[in-house]
Amino acid sequence: MIPDVYDFEFSDEALTTYTALRQAWLAVNRLAEARLGRIGLTPETLAVLWAARDYTGKLMPAEIARMTHRENQTIAGLLNRMEKAGLIERIPKRKGKPFTEVKITAKGRKLCDEGVPVLKSVVSDLLSRMPVKKQKECQEWHRALRNKALDKLYLEVGPAEVGVPGKPVPVKW
Repeated sequence: MIPDVYDFEFSDEALTTYTALRQAWLAVNRLAEARLGRIGLTPETLAVLWAARDYTGKLMPAEIARMTHRENQTIAGLLNRMEKAGLIERIPKRKGKPFTEVKITAKGRKLCDEGVPVLKSVVSDLLSRMPVKKQKECQEWHRALRNKALDKLYLEVGPAEVGVPGKPVPVKW
């Protein structure tokens, strides 16, 4: 039998840890892509629709980029495709200004309402047996790793603009 993925163990523990982390993320994202693809969504498209549906303020493309940890130009291309598909609309803040508010359409809301339970099932299927204490440890470890990487990139992590600083972001799950 030929394996679909290799389980690498390197002589360097840090490289083995990086590989396991990367493979885990890729596998989880691939599962989300497969399940969301059945209803015509990608994880990235769902993230934008979810933000457009539930964000409490005026949602701008730059805020979507921060929420999804993507580059502004990547979000611009995604928004172009989503607007052509009738999932969102972009409303200029003022005539002649590039700042655009992103609003979800009825079609986008329907798709988002279908997609959130699908993503929830992926998360539940994968994490239902992990005790909450282990999940919190995992969150702490991943945040520390993220913060160290962002520091080396000269980027900052901060509180979300929605909700109360220091408190969990209220998400309609």
